[in-house]
Amino acid sequence: MQTTYGKLFLIPNFLSDDNTSDFIPEYVRKEIHHLKNFIVETEKDARALIKKLNIATPQNELHIFLWNEHSDKKNVAELLKALQNGEDAGIITDAGLPCVADPGSDVVALAHQKNIDVIPLPGASSIFMALMASGFNGQSFVFHGYIPIEKPLRVKKIKQISLDAVSKKQSQIFMETPYRNNQLMEDILSTCDNEMKLCVAANISSAKQFIKTKTIKQWKSEKPDIHKQPAIFILG
Repeated sequence: MQTTYGKLFLIPNFLSDDNTSDFIPEYVRKEIHHLKNFIVETEKDARALIKKLNIATPQNELHIFLWNEHSDKKNVAELLKALQNGEDAGIITDAGLPCVADPGSDVVALAHQKNIDVIPLPGASSIFMALMASGFNGQSFVFHGYIPIEKPLRVKKIKQISLDAVSKKQSQIFMETPYRNNQLMEDILSTCDNEMKLCVAANISSAKQFIKTKTIKQWKSEKPDIHKQPAIFILG
């Protein structure tokens, strides 16, 4: 009877295509060199990372399991079969750290229930890199993930977190799908007080990196074009 489970490795992905070698530590490469089972958000992006990591198993022999926001949570247990058979596996997100603003956390939660060892590996996080560079409170902060899409709910959320930024003295971190960044920026500028400070951190770690913290009043006269650019927003 199988009593020794495999380990579940949480594998960081790079944030930008122009400096991938700089953001994947050699330690990570060594730890996952042997893997052949991967739970991924998007197969294309995962295979691109696997290729750069020089995984020993040929690509056509890998076992790739898709797990994203479209997956049926009832099927999450199926992803752990290899682990329960004693084989190691890895979780890969599209960018940055898995299980942070990422559906991989469902798999990790079940792994803990099944007494499977979870091994987080070091890597870049756009969320924390933005906070580091914002000049805002790094000791008390809230990450809201993706802001609501519907305008009334979005505006309501922005109002609430801007109030929390002041009353609780907390940095309020959030994000949006890149093609809606400019619309979100407009809603922030039309909703927040002129003296509220906003950090916009786009294309973090790339040659096109843009990180600025200004008041809402200043942003109104110097609006950046961040359409289709991965970005983190922080109110503080």
